[in-house]
Amino acid sequence: MAQQQEKRVPDGFKVLTEGKASILQRGNDVFYNEAQVTNRDLSTAVLRHFLPILEKEKKEGVLKKSRNKGAPGQLQQQPPKAAEEGAPPDAAAAFNPAAGARLLEGLAASGLRSIRYALEIPGVSRIDANDLDRAVVESMKRNIEFNGPEVVAKVQPQCSDARMIMMQSPLVYDAIDLDPYGTPSQLLDSAVQAVGEGGLLLITATDMANLCGNQGVACWANYGSYPIHRPYCHEMALRILLACLETHANRYKRHIVPLLSLSVDFYIRVFVRVFTSPNAVKDSPTKLSHLWQSSGCDSWWLQPVGEKKVNGNSVKYTPAHRPVVPERCPETGSGFLMGGPIWSEPIHDMAFVEGLLQDLERDKDRYAQYAKLKGLLTMVAEELPDSPLYYDLHDVCKTVKCQPPKSEVFRSALLNAGYRVSCSHANPLAIKTNAPSSVFWDIIRCWIQEHHPVNLKDKDPQSYLVKLLSKEPQVKANFARNAAAMPKSKVEGGPRYVQNPAHWGPKSKHGRPPVQPGAAVQQQQQKAKARREKGGKDKEGSNEQQEVGEDGQEPDVAEAGAESAEGAKVKKQRVE
Repeated sequence: MAQQQEKRVPDGFKVLTEGKASILQRGNDVFYNEAQVTNRDLSTAVLRHFLPILEKEKKEGVLKKSRNKGAPGQLQQQPPKAAEEGAPPDAAAAFNPAAGARLLEGLAASGLRSIRYALEIPGVSRIDANDLDRAVVESMKRNIEFNGPEVVAKVQPQCSDARMIMMQSPLVYDAIDLDPYGTPSQLLDSAVQAVGEGGLLLITATDMANLCGNQGVACWANYGSYPIHRPYCHEMALRILLACLETHANRYKRHIVPLLSLSVDFYIRVFVRVFTSPNAVKDSPTKLSHLWQSSGCDSWWLQPVGEKKVNGNSVKYTPAHRPVVPERCPETGSGFLMGGPIWSEPIHDMAFVEGLLQDLERDKDRYAQYAKLKGLLTMVAEELPDSPLYYDLHDVCKTVKCQPPKSEVFRSALLNAGYRVSCSHANPLAIKTNAPSSVFWDIIRCWIQEHHPVNLKDKDPQSYLVKLLSKEPQVKANFARNAAAMPKSKVEGGPRYVQNPAHWGPKSKHGRPPVQPGAAVQQQQQKAKARREKGGKDKEGSNEQQEVGEDGQEPDVAEAGAESAEGAKVKKQRVE
């Protein structure tokens, strides 16, 4: 069988295998990123768990059909006209909705993801794999044929604008997967219309510089939300994307229900269901909140956009009343930054996550990234679902210039004070809690007074540091170890925050020359040489030469190679 497959490989191509799928690759003619195997493994696992749930709900009549006129209209089972030139006239009509689930991959590139879905997910009858680039679609067709008749029968390649396919297919797809190179913002309005009742949207965003607050104006333009660049920015990025999805869905009397929302490496990925309910849409303003961030410390507050008042059978919706913060930060007297709106409801369905974990454990041999997925989902399962955002313990202690306590010690103090606390999958140093910021700072003050006093004699009395630490704690912290402060996953010793190989990260867009190994080191050497030639043996030049090292490689990544250093730097730039 291996010899037969080897004969089918065209000259100049190599075979890349992932899961049960194999694709043909030649240079960087079609975008492929090895690091996204985590994304593809996760998406496969989610769909394997979700589609049986959706099928059961359909059979039991749980999902109602939309009766709204216009787009999205009545639940349509007729597929759109074939978008690909040269496709047979009846190619679209060949789909039978009773035969199984129908999926759309709007930006399919090599088709690897769609091929994996066809081979690894039971109950899928058709996958529309689309890309706008004709050359890419030709490569996709080649890969589909390379994987045999089962894939050929299920995966339908199309060359069109993903937005047009979705606009022509209201309520058609059981799941829509959008994994763009950058922001998905231009695709969201058509996606919430094309997904069927109770169907699943799988959305990736890689424009983390925008979502995390480095480019706030760009984030506002793409998502209609203003980010705040603080340690919780990766969870805030998820909540910005969810809020954007919700507002798009509301325009069509629909709303979202998040099943799983993850910040992974250099991107975020959300899995949300979409339902039609004009009454539920009325609740949407209560699910979104503006963020008030103190400009002098790490305190923050959330203010809902709207309020819902229930009095017996009477329900009244109003705008939010009064600010939730005083004119000045109560801890430092500083002003505030206002961000958002962001999604302030739970970002995970914990029952779904538990079921997904069980499926993952059962099928762990299917997934190359099993350990990473297990760690991510385990940390998600331990998060407080109703406590948005988090504090970074080290960042807080940096603000007050003290040695940070161990995470278990600080979590114990919060638990002993009667509050709940957890970690976050997005940050190993995160403290998620329902304690108000005043209690959080009281515990920090007690820690400093009892264990690490800070000398304030030479500090400006009007500085934020002095104002923070001069207040007497209203809550007396108890740092005795609390058994519940130790996460269950840490006690059991399972995977938690699994690191990737150093060379994993964002890749060049297809059609561009791939980054060559050692490119970053060579660039550093050239810059250092130019400075030496100008006689600039200054501090900056000598430092940079020292970083490169005598053998032309950075000392801390010599074994991994210069490509690893380049990948790590690019990843850091994208995330920050």
